[in-house]
Amino acid sequence: MKLSPLAGKLVPSDRLINIPRLIAAYYTDTPDPTVAAQRVSFGTSGHRGTSFNQSFNEAHILAITQAICLYRTAQKIDGPLFLGIDTHALSVPAQNSALEVLAANGVEVMVAENNGYAPTPVISHAILGYNRGRTTGLADGIVITPSHNPPQDGGFKYNPTNGGPADTVATDWIQAKANEFLEAKLQGVKRIPLARALAASTTHQHDYITLYVADLKNVIDFEVIRNSKLRFGVDPLGGAGVRYWPRIVEQYKLNLTVVSEEVDPTFRFMTADWDGNIRMDPSSAYAMARLIQMKDRFDLAFACDTDHDRHGIVARSVGLMPPNHYLAVAISYLFQNRPQWTGTTAIGKTLVSSQLIDRVAKKLGRKLVEVPVGFKWFVDGLIDGSLGFVGEESAGASFLRFDGGVWSTDKDGFIPALLSAEMFARTGRDPGEIYQSLTAELGRPYADRVDAKATPAEKAVLKKLSPEQVKATELAGEKIRGFLTRAPGNSAAIGGLKVVTDNAWFAARPSGTEDIYKIYAESFLGEDHLRQIIEEAQTLVSDTLSAAVAR
Repeated sequence: MKLSPLAGKLVPSDRLINIPRLIAAYYTDTPDPTVAAQRVSFGTSGHRGTSFNQSFNEAHILAITQAICLYRTAQKIDGPLFLGIDTHALSVPAQNSALEVLAANGVEVMVAENNGYAPTPVISHAILGYNRGRTTGLADGIVITPSHNPPQDGGFKYNPTNGGPADTVATDWIQAKANEFLEAKLQGVKRIPLARALAASTTHQHDYITLYVADLKNVIDFEVIRNSKLRFGVDPLGGAGVRYWPRIVEQYKLNLTVVSEEVDPTFRFMTADWDGNIRMDPSSAYAMARLIQMKDRFDLAFACDTDHDRHGIVARSVGLMPPNHYLAVAISYLFQNRPQWTGTTAIGKTLVSSQLIDRVAKKLGRKLVEVPVGFKWFVDGLIDGSLGFVGEESAGASFLRFDGGVWSTDKDGFIPALLSAEMFARTGRDPGEIYQSLTAELGRPYADRVDAKATPAEKAVLKKLSPEQVKATELAGEKIRGFLTRAPGNSAAIGGLKVVTDNAWFAARPSGTEDIYKIYAESFLGEDHLRQIIEEAQTLVSDTLSAAVAR
């Protein structure tokens, strides 16, 4: 990873995105469905792209929205559709395009009042709240966001009636139908002018903020935070939560400073990420440089990304916490401070999350459910209350209400951030200090991620590898005790390989966009051992793939 000289610094004005040109390209450029990169493609977080390269243009949004309307009809979903957007420049144009199609199809749509924003977790929360106690007329939702991606990007994702990310059955159907519309030059897409769509009896202004903020008291202990006299800071990073944090402060009378309420689609106030590009990534020390520099102004500070489904915690004791570190701390705290949760309530993690979580779960006497990458795998467990906390290594998490009921079935950045304040207020130690205590008892993990080259054929093999194809018996001096190509928590294919020893592990997964595979690795035996793990992992994977391709 070559570090840009701009990393952690404000980007020069001549390198900022030209917003008028970006929006013009959204309306004037037409994608070519014969070009793979210009087709609708739903990844783990919906369809993403930019109008500059014809991967996120008006035609995409019209086609996807019509496909969602047909999917709703096929699934007999006839309740309201909760529609949310973030602060990326392409989000408002995409919302307008979607509204033209939704209104033409007679869909009851709930848009944020006063031209506001509705973050990912707020849409999930709204869907669940509306559907609670209902068996018919169920609601679903759309969130227009590319998450923490650069300012030129747009994103469009669908959340069905369970409030969580749509599963691959749904997204494959929607994707296929949307591409059919692109190939047919949008024939079959129903659409009315925006002015008529906004004035339609089916388009409703909805107060997302009041309902979400008022309900937070059922998942976070604000009394202990308020009585602590600690000073907290939050940076919305110019994202969709920018109007929510002041209301949280006001409603719960917190000593919480919102360090910036600025919204600017160029995100010129953000410091550049490691590669010189702007990303609103709360787990990146480069993107979070502004808040990290402020850490001594507060006892604890936190931030969320653009659609507020990820969190970042800045503790005085350690600075910006890596996501895996905070996940372990949050789990340890929650399962000792939520007495209404049942004794069988389990912990959910993705297969590339820290093994420290496994050790915390064992210490707590709780079942651990390990699933492939993707928050959709946690939805059922959150709904039925069998999973108390779920998290992924990229700083996405959610957890249950005090009473053990579901809060959200999509990632929520607000509640892990607020939880860090609760745990500090109750324990007298910030999350960094709690992490240090945990690792003193359970061992300190060292982790890294690297990329390795792979041909398309090798990537295809890695994605469908079987444990029997791997011949190694040892990894960095330790006996291998497991080869995983399916997640132990639900037997779903992980789309790669995970190798586990007593004190280390690595996972290899092919990239969906580049001719590389990614190696995630962790060791409890030190930095040198971690480097040995990564080196041997690359050799093991390379040899296995070469042998398989040669057959």
